[in-house]
Amino acid sequence: MNQLTLYSRLGCHLCEDMEALLPPYLENTAISFEIVYIDKNDVLEQQYGSLVPVLKAGDKEICHYFLDIKALQLYISEGGNPLN
Repeated sequence: MNQLTLYSRLGCHLCEDMEALLPPYLENTAISFEIVYIDKNDVLEQQYGSLVPVLKAGDKEICHYFLDIKALQLYISEGGNPLN
């Protein structure tokens, strides 16, 4: 099973929007997602602080700020393999 990671902040409306929009696109796939809150994590805060929400597949970023549906659909169509 493949997994996406959504880097997020508590109380971030853009983060909440992406979190709400993501599940319907992953229905009927073997792809799940986890939410990682960057608050109180200095390393993640420095890496993603101004970009959240950030959706990643492994080390490859799919999108940030807003859900890029085309990039997500490309990822899904490639069988959930990290984007090149």
